[in-house]
Amino acid sequence: MKIRTVCVDLWGTLFVDTPGSDNRYKPRRLADFDSLLRGEGHAFTMGRLERAYEDSGAYLRRVWAANRDVPVGEHVNAILRALDPRLADGVHADLRAALVQAYARPALLVPPALDDTAAAAFARLREQDTTLVLVSNVMRTPGTVLRALLAKAGVLQYFAATVFSDEVGIRKPDPEIFRGALRAVGGEAATALHVGDDEVLDVEGGRAAGLRVVQVVGREGDEPPSGADRTITRLGDLPAAIRSLEAE
Repeated sequence: MKIRTVCVDLWGTLFVDTPGSDNRYKPRRLADFDSLLRGEGHAFTMGRLERAYEDSGAYLRRVWAANRDVPVGEHVNAILRALDPRLADGVHADLRAALVQAYARPALLVPPALDDTAAAAFARLREQDTTLVLVSNVMRTPGTVLRALLAKAGVLQYFAATVFSDEVGIRKPDPEIFRGALRAVGGEAATALHVGDDEVLDVEGGRAAGLRVVQVVGREGDEPPSGADRTITRLGDLPAAIRSLEAE
């Protein structure tokens, strides 16, 4: 059976960098928050800002543990609440917008590394009338910024839709995020495949939604046995893996 729709993971798959690489943007976020808040008369020590950032992370982990997500503005609210409960409701709209921008934008300054075999593979699949849709959990960098990174890298054009957890409120491995991605492009699980690196988020999540799965392995050293239909080490190998599945 022909694979008509391919869902593609972002972190650890299209981006070689793993989700944890988002942590490197913390110093820039905190420095910008310090500058913006001080400019409005809200002065905090860097130690207190760091604790608020970590408190917001604890809040986000509780949300994410339920396979749910929140918009980036709520990340900023969580930091402000941890600094001073009055701040979350008390900052004016312009300052709030500036804080959201400062929180979201560091990845634009130091972009994650891209799998340099991806574009050719995507072009080949699109020539074969395969519809591509990006399906990604986000960490602290929101979908709006990730789209800009993909556009700058020249690969956004290959996707008929991009589905980010902070925008739909659902995270992998919940099968509903895969179903929503398929609905966005008129795809069906029976003729769809998901490619990703994580055994739980991508392999188990994709299978729960009824998709066949190709797992990207080998980027983090030794990998556990995969429950995927096929494994690859880079996206350049994806067209061949799909041909193999279609031949079964």
